[in-house]
Amino acid sequence: MKVISPKILALDFDGVICDGLMEYFEVSWLAYSQIWSSTGITPPDTLAKKFNPLRAVIETGWEMPVLIKALVDKIPEGKIYKNWGNIAQEILQKDNLNAKEIAAKLDTLRDEWIAKDLNSWLSLHRFYPGVIKKLKATLASNIILYIVTTKEGRFVQELLQKEEVNLSPEFIFGKENKRPKYEILRELIKAHNISSEQLWFVEDRLKTLELVQQQPDLEEVKLYLADWGYNTQIERETAENNPKIKLVSLLQFDKDFSEWG
Repeated sequence: MKVISPKILALDFDGVICDGLMEYFEVSWLAYSQIWSSTGITPPDTLAKKFNPLRAVIETGWEMPVLIKALVDKIPEGKIYKNWGNIAQEILQKDNLNAKEIAAKLDTLRDEWIAKDLNSWLSLHRFYPGVIKKLKATLASNIILYIVTTKEGRFVQELLQKEEVNLSPEFIFGKENKRPKYEILRELIKAHNISSEQLWFVEDRLKTLELVQQQPDLEEVKLYLADWGYNTQIERETAENNPKIKLVSLLQFDKDFSEWG
């Protein structure tokens, strides 16, 4: 029998539920300014416009201030799209930096900002149209909702609470869990004693979905690439040509699960 709705719906947060581009840019600029001792108080007017589409190349948060550095150093955007991993490592090596230090700096800046002015921090986040309604409807159904994200779980909670989405902490797997998303999905299937095809996972990073697909015991998990998230046209086209990954639009996401394809 064809599965037309999930038993478990697992969602990424950034790029699926929430658009945090404004916050990403602001906190990344603060971190960049401290790490590279920039004398500029405010970023150049055009920098955010360049940064936003390039968010698609970022895998983990520490890379964001490094992306600012790359743009300030006028590394061509085409090169960044094609070779970001190597460019990021070259910047770290050149300036004798490491990812953990930059990640700690970002988290500290966020903590300080939240402690000082929570409302201004929250105001820099936008939930995608219709998503909050979908979350609330899912929570009111017999479908179990989980969030599986590389964002700190406490930040996810703050943002959801603002929208009156009451999701208990045990249903949020954030960066602090320190393991691949496919391992978390595997644990959820086992914990709830369901078949893998009864878990649906929506993510905006193609590479993450491909890693799930490569796990022999997870090959039946329903995988969806959010076309409104932080991904590129090439990644969306690749997903469309992958029979195990479905490209889902924001319009589809808001509808009944049977219309997801």
